[in-house]
Amino acid sequence: MNITHIPFKKTGFFSKTMLDYLEKNEAIQPFYNNFPHISGFHNQIEEKQKLFRLQSRLVLVDALKSQYKNFNISKKTSEYIEILKKQNTFTVTTGHQLNLFTGPLYFLYKIISTINLCEELSEKFPEQNFVPIYWMATEDHDFEEINYFNFEGKKVQWNRKDGGPVGRFSTEGLEDVFNVFSNHLGSSKNAEFIRKLFSDGYLKHKNLADATRYIANELFGEFGLVILDGDDADLKQLFNPIVKDELENQTSFNAVSKTIKDLEKNYKIQVTPRELNLFYLGDEFRERIIFEDGIYKVNNTKITFSKAEILKEVDNNPKAFSPNVIMRPLYQEVILPNLCYLGGGGEMAYWLELKNYFDEVQIPFPILLLRNSVQVVSEKQVNKLGKLNISLEELFLKQYDLLSKKVIENSEIKVNFDAKIQFLEKQFSELKEIAQKTDVSFVNAVNAQERKQLKGLQNLQKRLLKAEKKRQKDVVDRITQLQNEILPNQSLEERQRNFSEYYLAYGSSFIKALKGALKPLQLEFTVLEL
Repeated sequence: MNITHIPFKKTGFFSKTMLDYLEKNEAIQPFYNNFPHISGFHNQIEEKQKLFRLQSRLVLVDALKSQYKNFNISKKTSEYIEILKKQNTFTVTTGHQLNLFTGPLYFLYKIISTINLCEELSEKFPEQNFVPIYWMATEDHDFEEINYFNFEGKKVQWNRKDGGPVGRFSTEGLEDVFNVFSNHLGSSKNAEFIRKLFSDGYLKHKNLADATRYIANELFGEFGLVILDGDDADLKQLFNPIVKDELENQTSFNAVSKTIKDLEKNYKIQVTPRELNLFYLGDEFRERIIFEDGIYKVNNTKITFSKAEILKEVDNNPKAFSPNVIMRPLYQEVILPNLCYLGGGGEMAYWLELKNYFDEVQIPFPILLLRNSVQVVSEKQVNKLGKLNISLEELFLKQYDLLSKKVIENSEIKVNFDAKIQFLEKQFSELKEIAQKTDVSFVNAVNAQERKQLKGLQNLQKRLLKAEKKRQKDVVDRITQLQNEILPNQSLEERQRNFSEYYLAYGSSFIKALKGALKPLQLEFTVLEL
């Protein structure tokens, strides 16, 4: 196994927001608290320790024990849940939707990054305990985002009626999905593991939340991963004061709107707050709460509340109030002794909108850490890259740029058009200085001639490149095929492929390889040669 680290910037797949965050650009500094390095964690520990109550820890532990009641829990996970009662225990959290059979590959990268960070923090801060948390997004209602996964270029999809929080969805009907998937797996030992994992997860558990917990527990329980379902009445009761504040004062809308005005000066806004950022939850629906004419209404239903009624409903039925994307992060930080959230670029971008909101409600804003991203390449693919003289860094060039670069390198015709363009620009620069001493018409003539000659040179460059690509068709085809194989649809494979493809090829050694390779605080992209 060889590991290569590449700066995120050089992959071309990460936003300006994320690159500025990683570089601690001055423009983005007001929107986060502590940065993800060791001194930042030292500060975060002090902040969280002061404000997280023992009573909240006890509620959390009881809730987790209840959630794991019917599962085979590993010794390490059991120990981690128990030590959450201690004031020197903290969590590191990642969250993910309940994608069918874990969905895209990066599900694994999120969780292993979280586990590895806890282990690294344990070495740096031996007097503290660190527990890895996977927050299941059980209350999401975007079923179309999670009802499929890709396997060997084919879409394996679960078709059923949509409606309500996905964690409560019955697993009825997944036997048909299993049969389709199973037919593609073969009969190897690794195939049998995948087959059993899917069938035991989805065919022996009644709802999607339990099925997902089972699968994540089977894959990561040995490392002590603690899986949390926020759709829990006792945990939500801890959040009741924030929910009431939201209903009465619209605090999230006011605070986040203020932040967005500053953030959008330099960065793209990921999410926009509503006046109330809460849903009302039932088994078959999750609908927005709207405040109109002094009445609280549940969108697309006939349910209404007066102010007194809805505040009473919060106390009597806390599970019915579901935070949206703006408030969910705060819910997490209220119920967990959390130091850090690991997520992808899109997640980090919307967290950056929330710091002012956290300050308003006096909850410590967690450290934000861009999760590890990984590109897996096989030994065979590495050999092909070598024969084509393509470095791992060049692999991430846009396909047109990669082909152009390699065709020029392999060409027997050595014409440096860039140098010729620079020379031409220099000549016209001198002409422009002379033109400034004459009249406007001459200046315009010089500018027009410059544009014409530059365009002519650029067209010649394109024609030569096109001719060379045609002449080097075999090389062009080999490069195109190889890059498409490694980066499906010209995007990172972690968003396209499911872990089962690699487990089929490598078995449990695939997870062990990831465990050994991922260094969350290194803040670089990982290429893993297997």
